[in-house]
Amino acid sequence: MQVRAAGGPLELVELDVPEPGPGEVRIQVKACGVCHSDAFTVNAAYPGITLPRSPGHEIAGVIEKAGPDAGAWTAGRRVGVGWFGGADHTCDACRRGDFISCRNLKIAGISYDGGYAEYVIAPVDALAALPDDLSFEEAAPLLCAGITTFNALRHTDAKPGDLVAILGIGGLGHLGVQYAAKMGFDTVAIARGSDKEPLARQLGAKHYIDSAASDVSKELQKLGGAKVVLATVTNGPAMAAAIGGLANDGTLLIVGAAFEPIEVSALALIGGRKSIKGWPSGTSADSEDTLDFSVLEGVRPMIETVPLADAQAAYDKMMSGKARFRMVLTHGG
Repeated sequence: MQVRAAGGPLELVELDVPEPGPGEVRIQVKACGVCHSDAFTVNAAYPGITLPRSPGHEIAGVIEKAGPDAGAWTAGRRVGVGWFGGADHTCDACRRGDFISCRNLKIAGISYDGGYAEYVIAPVDALAALPDDLSFEEAAPLLCAGITTFNALRHTDAKPGDLVAILGIGGLGHLGVQYAAKMGFDTVAIARGSDKEPLARQLGAKHYIDSAASDVSKELQKLGGAKVVLATVTNGPAMAAAIGGLANDGTLLIVGAAFEPIEVSALALIGGRKSIKGWPSGTSADSEDTLDFSVLEGVRPMIETVPLADAQAAYDKMMSGKARFRMVLTHGG
């Protein structure tokens, strides 16, 4: 499935099976998650992107063929590729080991054709080994939504027992609640309406705040103040409304890519030494940590599977906000 012009649509095309070059492998894609960031490809909105392009950076499959110098990444291995699609290993960030911040970061589905296809060519530094205990369909969303929430939470100053709130119970948030609970945090789920409370508690939340019926900041302060509010929503005002609920030295940690600004008074940050911070996903090694932790603690995404040929319908459902909670394209085989 390929985007040929900015704005779509996704078109089914037949192409020659690609050959891997040095340091690359050809992956037979078994499943690919549909992510909100795929809009960067569909709308040709990412700097430097060229069309036509196949979207998809939540890729789970099997190495079918390895090119020269692929090392241990041999045919038959179960692998995944997430947002981190490879680094140049020469820029300042890479020289300091910060590969996700590579100046010339490659992204599957943007820098090269992604998982809305039967085959993907990927560099070996982008590969994450998939545990046998995860199906391809379960693994795919963990390679973006999973790693984003897991990696962000584990790099905070929060310790087991600290109050940690997950703002938004959607594609990212429903995983964030599970990870926070399994990490031992006193977990708060925040969402609009009371209908999501039963699910939030089922996922591990000890507290629930209906942002449509109460003041989020006041409710968090009643609980003692949050060490971390993980913002998974794509709404600037909703993020700003939670800042007052932070404890001293608390952090609003943003993983939801909102385009609208977050308006906050400087006084709201100064008094309690509060901070606002963003977090990207992580490297292929971080993906492996996410997958392994998910197997160990029983964290799983809630998914709806759709055949590759129906990618447009899956993408449209995801963009409409009606997906519950992650759409996954399946490729059979």
